[in-house]
Amino acid sequence: MAPPVVRLLTSRFDAPEPWTLSSYLDADGYEGLRKALAMPPSAVHDEVKAATLLGRGGAGFPAGVKWGFAPPGKFPRYLVVNGDESEVGTYKDRPLMELEPHQLVEGCLITCYAAGLSQCFLYVRGEMALAQERIAQALNEAYAAGYVGKDILGSGFSVDICLHWGAGAYIVGEETALIESLEGNRGMPRLKPPYFPAAIGLYGQPTIVNNIETLSNLPWLLRNGADAFKQYGSEASPGTRMFAISGHVERPGVYEVQHGITTFRDLLYGDEFCGGIRGGQELKMFIPGGGSAPWFFPEHLDLPLEARPVGAAGSMLGSGAIVVMDETVDAVAACLRLVRFFARESCGKCTPCREGLSWLEKILQRILDGYGRPEDIDALLDIGDNISPGPYPAAGFEAAGIEAVPFPPRQTTICPLGPSGVAPIVSTVRRFREEFEAKITRRRSIPVMIEAPPAAGADLEAAAHA
Repeated sequence: MAPPVVRLLTSRFDAPEPWTLSSYLDADGYEGLRKALAMPPSAVHDEVKAATLLGRGGAGFPAGVKWGFAPPGKFPRYLVVNGDESEVGTYKDRPLMELEPHQLVEGCLITCYAAGLSQCFLYVRGEMALAQERIAQALNEAYAAGYVGKDILGSGFSVDICLHWGAGAYIVGEETALIESLEGNRGMPRLKPPYFPAAIGLYGQPTIVNNIETLSNLPWLLRNGADAFKQYGSEASPGTRMFAISGHVERPGVYEVQHGITTFRDLLYGDEFCGGIRGGQELKMFIPGGGSAPWFFPEHLDLPLEARPVGAAGSMLGSGAIVVMDETVDAVAACLRLVRFFARESCGKCTPCREGLSWLEKILQRILDGYGRPEDIDALLDIGDNISPGPYPAAGFEAAGIEAVPFPPRQTTICPLGPSGVAPIVSTVRRFREEFEAKITRRRSIPVMIEAPPAAGADLEAAAHA
């Protein structure tokens, strides 16, 4: 039986103009901030740690613990809010920015107060024009009402929030590339170590990077307390989590579910959620955590929406996006669609990613165009192994009995973009190798060179003896 539906973050999505300050104040808006300002910063920090609020941006690291990584006594220090939601299939942060911007602003203020942060930079993806407008309006209202700026609510605490929007690069969703973009540089990831943002981040100062949904949890958490927050979800993953469901379901959309106790089956087939696969078709596969996650199949439906069991099964919840594909989908074409995206979004800094993903795209396109070669399948795995080394061999992959893509991915690149393009390759070959083979019409290998070229002048010499 599915757990009850709980809406901590999205309860006001259907309210009239929920993005306005007056509407937010009618729903006890900024009361969490008032409560926090009446407490010592360390007590607010302890409350968040006690709630075990896990990050909702992909890594799932406890937010309160992350705040404590900033070196003591080093100032200024910054909060960077990652609103560059760009993972394939992911759109659950977007309604939070468009419909509940004051909830986000309040979460930013609570974080800055608890962690002793000097300034907040709110980075929003370039294509999200409405989100930018709503956040800008909310900031103007909050500044005018005394919730942001100097001496907030007469507490002596002061902080500014700077809204910044990007140019639409996928790679800027990676935290160090986002920081590079904020500094006015081309968005490319930094090496870690030494550039762990908590130690060396924005402008070389300690920086906490948090996700939109993570910070949006803080107003409710502070108003109601850690114990109330832990009444929902599982012991290891308290609270709720938002998921964006796209693809072949009856009702795609954004849903808030109890974290860790709701299963994929509950979410995809539940009457209160997606209502099943569209048109009565059968489920073929689904991507559980955005386009970069290894694929899952019908036997995974009863896994809970929790990082540990999903990771143990060989994938990840990642960015909170589930892409559903029914039995009519061409698995090879779906694989190419994802690989092409990652190949074209590579920033080019790392050779395995820049070159390898383009090779994977070209080979997949060749197979789909009817010019595939028998050795192409193993070539895909071999190239993938050079981008994201795994325990699977390039040849004899299925005979080795490997059941999943290595997770977390091993990588020869600075950031995980390279392995993101390998995940659909290995997922598809593992499960649907026969679909690749059916598309390969040339049954003989095509060697690079059939025979050695004649020596220079050989034709002239032959003609002279004729």
